Amino acid sequence: MEKSSTEKEGKIWAIGGGKGGTGKTFITSAIGTYIAGKGKRVVLIDVDIGGANLHSFLGINRPKKSLTDFFETGASLSKLAVKTGIDNMSLISGDIHSLASDSIKFTQKLKLFRHIMKLNKNYVIIDLGGGSHNNTIDTFLMADKRVVILEPEITSVENMYHFIKNALFRKLRMSLREYGFKEIVEQMWERRQEYKIKSLRELMDHIRDSFSYVGDIIDKELSDFKLYLILNKIRSSDDILIGSSMKSIFKKYLCVDTRFVGFVEYDDSVWRSIRERRPFMLNYSLSRSAKEVEVFTENLLNGKEIKLSRS
Repeated sequence: MEKSSTEKEGKIWAIGGGKGGTGKTFITSAIGTYIAGKGKRVVLIDVDIGGANLHSFLGINRPKKSLTDFFETGASLSKLAVKTGIDNMSLISGDIHSLASDSIKFTQKLKLFRHIMKLNKNYVIIDLGGGSHNNTIDTFLMADKRVVILEPEITSVENMYHFIKNALFRKLRMSLREYGFKEIVEQMWERRQEYKIKSLRELMDHIRDSFSYVGDIIDKELSDFKLYLILNKIRSSDDILIGSSMKSIFKKYLCVDTRFVGFVEYDDSVWRSIRERRPFMLNYSLSRSAKEVEVFTENLLNGKEIKLSRS
């Protein structure tokens, strides 16, 4: 009984990161395949605004049913889930029309979130699209476990920081709105030069100093905002250090608790598995990259970080 309770708490995972092309879809498919292989019931949900292609990483055809049917005809999510050919794992596909930035009303989005939460699965793993649109950020925020994928390159780092900053700011605004304090955080941020505020952390510190009762709310929201970081496509041992650096940056400038759960090396087998229409974790199960996926997935399941050996 205790084990199933733990699973329920961490049932919904969102895989994000801001920038397209970092490997979120590959990581989503690999994590899902590994967990399903452990006998857990998994559903993957593809909500990539740029065009849903999670099915390609699973070696199946594009599903005829998608989230468009949920929004336009009221079809239940469970009826939209298709078999993936992998035991214990199904897929709910999105498409470019169903999740375009101006196509979903706020009430529709909340309805989708409610239905996601009711899915009768051990794990619901959501593949987010690139960018920092409110739909993407809100889906990221509704998850029990927020996983971010980072490539060891400057544009990926910059986009990741921008994405997390926007997500945290939106979370603070939405939380403070419930208490009637939304204007405080918005006005202070708009006048940040006047207050000599250079970062989101300094904004939060300034609010704490000025309104202690609001500071208590911020502290509560921050305690619930944890990140799990995965490095993808690394090519050297130096690249791995970027994971530790990002953890420190998030803590220093955003006051966000981040766990660096692991990495996976650049591997041509990933695109080969797509061409061969076979899931990577099945087709190349003995590869070094597959073992790295197993390591960080176990860390995600158990809330642990990667252990880095120091030479």
